[in-house]
Amino acid sequence: MAESTPESTMQSASREALAEAVRRLDAHVDASSGADLAVLGDDLFGVQRLLQAEPALRRHLADPAVPAEARTELARRLLDGKVGAAALDLVSNLVASRWSSSVDLGEALETLARSAVLGVAEKDGSLDEVEDELFRFGRVLDREPQLSALLVDRTTPADKRASLLAGLLRGKASTVTATLLEQAVRSPRALALDLVAGRLAELAAARRDRYVAHVRSAVALSEQQEQRLTESLGRLYGRPISLQVEHDPEVLGGLVVQVGGELIDGSVAGRLAAARRGLPT
Repeated sequence: MAESTPESTMQSASREALAEAVRRLDAHVDASSGADLAVLGDDLFGVQRLLQAEPALRRHLADPAVPAEARTELARRLLDGKVGAAALDLVSNLVASRWSSSVDLGEALETLARSAVLGVAEKDGSLDEVEDELFRFGRVLDREPQLSALLVDRTTPADKRASLLAGLLRGKASTVTATLLEQAVRSPRALALDLVAGRLAELAAARRDRYVAHVRSAVALSEQQEQRLTESLGRLYGRPISLQVEHDPEVLGGLVVQVGGELIDGSVAGRLAAARRGLPT
């Protein structure tokens, strides 16, 4: 059975807050080095563990009855000097947002922490490898339920469970994959690790999609046109871009480009539709 993603269980306010937080995280990923992102991920996981251990604090930071400025000030007082500037900025904006529940705030922190660690693989071009490693490890655990249970058994100290995991992964997984799975093993939540690995693989796939531009064009593009478009999009997004070009006569002329969740509609059909919307009824 597939595990639901955090977004699928959130109400609209939390989904909007998480979407904005992910956009901020993406900006950090694009502007940071792999080493900086590793530190950011570690900082965010640390904040997540703090809020899991202190549910009263988590509820206060997510309470819409408390002014956003007060929530932000509390977060800054608690974390200043303990995490880096990037993590402090992301957490401050998180707690200033409106959340449907305090649990959603914790889920969002976990998503951002995982995305920051995956950003390391984005920088070195190993996202495909990480996605595959996570998927394969999830299948191994699915076939070995006793091993999966041992890795999340809260009666065993976290260090021992992490050591068992490290032995299983030694020589078989990248640092990014090992870091993500170790954080899952150390989490106070006893989630089935095969399902967590599957969720992480899906997140890696979603992060990889940030590097793919889905292009619809009324006519076939030449090799030179594709190269110029690739270079232009790379400059626009500050990262390497791969093109997936689809011939679509319905666009009439021009291009429709989608990168991740962002749509650039430069088609004749798009301009005509926009003009029609502007006409008086």
